Amino acid sequence: MKSVSLAGLLATLSALPAFAQEAAAEVMDKGDVAWMMVSTLLVLFMILPGLALFYGGLVRSKNMLSVLMQCTMITAMVMVIWVVYGYSFAFGGGTGPFFGGFGKLFLAGVTADSMAATFTDGVVIPEYVFIAFQMTFAAITPALIVGAFAERIKFGAVMLFSALWVTVVYFPVAHMVWDGAGLIFNMGALDFAGGTVVHINAGIAALVGAYFVGPRIGLGKDMMAPHSMTLTLVGAGILWVGWFGFNAGSNLEANGGATLAMINTFTATAGAILAWAGLEAVMRGKASMLGAASGLVAGLVAVTPAAGSVGPVGAIVLGAIASAVCYFFVAVVKNKMGYDDSLDVFGIHGIGGIIGAIGTGIFTAPGLGGTGGEDYAMAAQTWIQIQAVVITILWCGIASAVLYFIVDKTIGLRVANDDERRGLDLTSHGESAYHA
Repeated sequence: MKSVSLAGLLATLSALPAFAQEAAAEVMDKGDVAWMMVSTLLVLFMILPGLALFYGGLVRSKNMLSVLMQCTMITAMVMVIWVVYGYSFAFGGGTGPFFGGFGKLFLAGVTADSMAATFTDGVVIPEYVFIAFQMTFAAITPALIVGAFAERIKFGAVMLFSALWVTVVYFPVAHMVWDGAGLIFNMGALDFAGGTVVHINAGIAALVGAYFVGPRIGLGKDMMAPHSMTLTLVGAGILWVGWFGFNAGSNLEANGGATLAMINTFTATAGAILAWAGLEAVMRGKASMLGAASGLVAGLVAVTPAAGSVGPVGAIVLGAIASAVCYFFVAVVKNKMGYDDSLDVFGIHGIGGIIGAIGTGIFTAPGLGGTGGEDYAMAAQTWIQIQAVVITILWCGIASAVLYFIVDKTIGLRVANDDERRGLDLTSHGESAYHA
């Protein structure tokens, strides 16, 4: 038997409390892990088939498959980019305010035993599930943009722009907003699930893209109504269901915070649907299915940054306000300004994201049912929210314009006029969504 000295024994015993404290400092709950795995799948469900069907139903039948293909291929490409360098650029451990660094290129150092922190001290989840969850956010954001220039852009241009855009715009903004070293994070801005990172980013890039690509041939003359409102509603319904992973999953734990985000995802969306349909009934004499679906998405967008900090009643009001403003931009401003945002990405995601981000500063106030503490300063927080919105708009707007210019001057953005008239399904992909 190996002898043990008294000094060695005392050293071992003295080390036990520190070891116990270190073990207690990181607690992983299997319920949290299971919830985050489900949430990740729900966000993927939002993209494929949710967003793809929502957009596909809104375009003309000759362009249905082109939209499905763009959403599918962007998703696959961004997932690969995320693993290669995107996760590192956003959450790589760098201390800079704009960039996460090169420390986790190709997921270097990440194993099944690696842990990522949640919002509760000492509570962790596997880093792989955090990587996968954030990967779905990175994938859906550029897919949202394609609605702005649907039916007239080259497939290669979509892919090249999306690869450049996530690198130059999405990853830095995600780092700024969600990483502990990020500029906007350290300003104290509230963005629970991506009002700035996802929706304002996508909306601004969509508006810039609509101007660069130009309007569809025959806009204002030809019939360009959605070819299948049935599929659009199916897609919108899937988006609503998947959004619970988007919002409640962003809590990173299966606890009361997740349930608050969950109920807000119900109530804000309901308020927005009613507001849009009500406005249509008053302004146009009839409430449309297209309007209800648009209101649904507007409410989801608006509550995204606020889901974890506002109350259910405040979420209803926030959703209704955002829906009304989005309706005005879609029905009035777009026509006045003359841009062809085909599927209203800017009008709903961009404007809804701006209203939601700023409204988060207001409705988080405890006097309005929010979770802000007794010392919560509504005016100060709202001003921080406005600054975060402005930074995101400027970063995304300038960078997106440069990237569109580069793509246009290299491979070109727009398909030939004859190809556009025939439809992108046949001319870009050699197949049709429907056969007689």
